[in-house]
Amino acid sequence: MALSKEKTSALVKKFGKSAADTGSSAVQIAILTERIKDLTEHLKKNGQDANARRALLALVGQRHSLLAYLAAKDREEYAKVIEALGIRK
Repeated sequence: MALSKEKTSALVKKFGKSAADTGSSAVQIAILTERIKDLTEHLKKNGQDANARRALLALVGQRHSLLAYLAAKDREEYAKVIEALGIRK
């Protein structure tokens, strides 16, 4: 359930500082959010998929850690990412 290259590059362009900026926290959070959305839709159809549920929880934990880091480092960027992705926090 990986993201397509086109979707990933669109997220990098939107949230990154440059077209090759795949490592910044904002880009990583955006990519994780898309993967979480995809897994959530998968689990709505396949509720008994324990491996997908475990992967979803791992992604949510990783995104939580990145959000905490971004909130501590740059509060303005944090607020902008939360607003753009529609994450309740």
